[in-house]
Amino acid sequence: MSGGSASASEVQPERAPGGASSAPALEAVDVTRSYALDGVSVEALRGVSLTIAQGDYVAVVGPSGSGKSTLMHLLGGLDRPTTGTLRVGGRDVADLTEDELAQVRNETLGFVFQAFQLLPRTSAVDNVAMPLVYRGVKRLERRDRAVAALTQVGMGHRLDHRPNQLSGGEQQRVAIARALVGQPQVLLADEPTGNLDSRTGEEVMALLERLNAEQGVAVVLVTHDRDVAARARRQVRVRDGRLEPPSPGHPQHPGAGDVPRRLEA
Repeated sequence: MSGGSASASEVQPERAPGGASSAPALEAVDVTRSYALDGVSVEALRGVSLTIAQGDYVAVVGPSGSGKSTLMHLLGGLDRPTTGTLRVGGRDVADLTEDELAQVRNETLGFVFQAFQLLPRTSAVDNVAMPLVYRGVKRLERRDRAVAALTQVGMGHRLDHRPNQLSGGEQQRVAIARALVGQPQVLLADEPTGNLDSRTGEEVMALLERLNAEQGVAVVLVTHDRDVAARARRQVRVRDGRLEPPSPGHPQHPGAGDVPRRLEA
């Protein structure tokens, strides 16, 4: 990073009265992403603009190869755009080093994957505590916060069980607890019900919706399931690397009153 650029710890989003951030949780402005495959340039995204407000609840849908996974990776700070502007928590990723971007991801975002991505020989509580290791949180505090997160998702009775001792739904709950333990602004979920039966998937979706409504955590999920997508406050449809116009009843931009306010403790 060039001299004179502020570090991630120095660059703070604007604050509204009362200390709440006035910046969108995530913002992409005319973003493109191109890849070189066998010497051929492939445009995965072609000028996408999208804002995820604080407390939003969005489903990203589209056919295979449409660019929705690329968009999700960019929103999650796992990749950088070829052109355009991407802001995570009010910070332009172009101004951040790799280490600073990793810090922003750790402090701002939580990730839930279809395949759970839990460490197989590690207990539920230690899996959940893992993101706090990278923040330098002390061991006893890590455990206390992990226990609280697991209790929040109904897994307080399975703290010391390893993933192979848990059902698929229980593993996904542990994954959600791991995503929440750092108190993120946004939870990014990639096909969160894809490996679950319908009843368990319903329970997981109800959990995500409760976290969104009661705690104001913004939820952005990629899904092929129309029923899952229909539950979101709005749907973003991706095709051929572009956002399609919104369909009736599912605006791509929230209006007044669409985003729940964070409940005070």
